[in-house]
Amino acid sequence: MIRARAVAAFLVAAGLLASVAAAAQTYPSRPITMLVAFPPGGADDAIARIIQDPMQKALGQPIVVENVGGAGGTIAAARAARAEPDGYTILLHQDALAAAMTLYPDRTFDAVKDFVPIGLINTAGTTFAGRPDLPAQNLKDLLQWAKTPGQNVKVGHPGVGAFGHLADVLIMQELGLKVTQVPYRGAGPALVDLLAGQVDLSIISTVVARPLIQDGKMKAYAVIGRKRYAGLSELPTFGELGYKKLDIDFWHALFAPAGTPRPIVNKLNAALRTALTDARLQKTFAEGGMDLYPADEQTPEAAAALLKSEIKLWGDVITANHIAAAAQ
Repeated sequence: MIRARAVAAFLVAAGLLASVAAAAQTYPSRPITMLVAFPPGGADDAIARIIQDPMQKALGQPIVVENVGGAGGTIAAARAARAEPDGYTILLHQDALAAAMTLYPDRTFDAVKDFVPIGLINTAGTTFAGRPDLPAQNLKDLLQWAKTPGQNVKVGHPGVGAFGHLADVLIMQELGLKVTQVPYRGAGPALVDLLAGQVDLSIISTVVARPLIQDGKMKAYAVIGRKRYAGLSELPTFGELGYKKLDIDFWHALFAPAGTPRPIVNKLNAALRTALTDARLQKTFAEGGMDLYPADEQTPEAAAALLKSEIKLWGDVITANHIAAAAQ
């Protein structure tokens, strides 16, 4: 009887493996839904639209982009985590997915256990910027100005939990500055008040900051990222200025629900890699201040490693600074 059960179990396992293999061979046979964790009009939506066409050409099936915004990107993540792990629902997310592990203790998903990474897409450059009439001309001058007794430095950010907020908190922590954080409903309103001098500092997308800096409407002190932005090549990174912990990237990646068969993940990864070689895509990304990851970092394993390290990074920042998610 024991032998009969073993044979039966073997046949069931073999059948499952065969069905998985068959599904992978015919995948994809219908349209794929790409959930985007933030509303239309932002960087995440733009990136989804840019990779959509070359990816669907590589896969031979349409990719339908669906924006599911809200709760710092956790609504889309929760929906993706519940989706059937068959490769027909994928998720485009970013740093906020890592931050959510600490920022939203009541979330219904685990970013590591409930997803399998498909691959890293890109990084988007950001700039540590100041109002146009700030007296400081460089970071050293800025620190001296900000530490003047009685100085109330106001920093505008796009909302609690956003990359612009968490990176700003980490920067102030590393620079040893005590500031007044001023939250806004998005990057646009924060930028408007920075230009008007209502706040002193903010983190601004490099592609948005570039013309404003060149026209003297904004000052810039450092690039937030691992390398300089080609459009502002004279602006150093924080790492070059001695703050290596601030060599952080605003990244985007694709994920699938946990349990998605590896052959299907491999097909999606191959399609993403093919899309990232598209000349038009590369030109669009470059003009938008976005950089591709090196080929050896475009693997699911590299994306998984980055996600885990980012969960620790932002978890430490959120905990150390007692940051709580805004009421939804």
